[in-house]
Amino acid sequence: MKLKLSVSISPRATDDELLFARQLGAECVYTWVPDSHMDVASLTELRQKVDDAGLVLHNVGNMGVGKCDKIQLALPERDERIEAFKQFLRNLSAAGIHITTFTWEQAAVWSSENRGSSRGASARCVEMHELEQRPFTHGREYSEEEIWDNFAYFMGEIIPVAEETGVRLALHPNDPPVRILGGVPCLINSFDSYKRAFEIADSHALGMEFCTGCWLEGGDRFGHVEAGLRWCSEQGRICLVHFRNVSAPLPNFTETFLDNGYKDMYPLMRILVETKFEGTVTLDHTPNFVQHAGRGSGTAYAIGYIRALLERAEAECGVEG
Repeated sequence: MKLKLSVSISPRATDDELLFARQLGAECVYTWVPDSHMDVASLTELRQKVDDAGLVLHNVGNMGVGKCDKIQLALPERDERIEAFKQFLRNLSAAGIHITTFTWEQAAVWSSENRGSSRGASARCVEMHELEQRPFTHGREYSEEEIWDNFAYFMGEIIPVAEETGVRLALHPNDPPVRILGGVPCLINSFDSYKRAFEIADSHALGMEFCTGCWLEGGDRFGHVEAGLRWCSEQGRICLVHFRNVSAPLPNFTETFLDNGYKDMYPLMRILVETKFEGTVTLDHTPNFVQHAGRGSGTAYAIGYIRALLERAEAECGVEG
């Protein structure tokens, strides 16, 4: 088994979307489904359509449970939303899907106004002096231990169901990975915080999305990205890798094309090959090409670059195609 390339599709993927994935040489796809598509029938229909296209539906998430302030901040209806998450796991398993993604960032990804540029392409940027001026998202400041307690409560409820159904939970880091945003501590903002989460879960059912972009945003404070990638891969914790590069570590950064950031991405790919990683590698965010280039041009550019890195790493490590 070797790592596979994956691309995003819509919850009701068209034949052209799936054909585009195959034309790029991707073996897998993933998506986020709305609440209306969390049932077994809808998930099975999508998985079957992906199968028929010669691809694998590797992971499926739902924003309503995967980024839920009621769960993460112990707000009213927390237990109802956890029950909905449990049922989602059961439905995924029944549909033949065994990875779902979630984050512990109830206010989603934070960004500054798009003033960034990678070789003249519009790109997401973060300027921390601006983000730090924003008001509380939930009316007050929460303590870090409150948020860890909420995480532990959730793990106690969800891990038995994940183990029962065989669906792994892929935990994505906070983006940007800072101490606090909008009065809410950013729980997964370092290698050490990942290790604490794994200890709390005490189960292989909790895995991770290794987001190279977030690790690079955090720089040394997040942890050494190459050492972290090697450890997490060798421990079998990585369900999927988000491949992304940025211009610099925090406090300010712009997302870049994979070959245009401050990190040489080849050593990361080589580590994945050396450690025999068997999950998926997917493009994360990418700068926007001009409209003339057409929809999908950014994805095609990135997947082509990722494939070239993979082929080089496999050749140098003696891995047969």
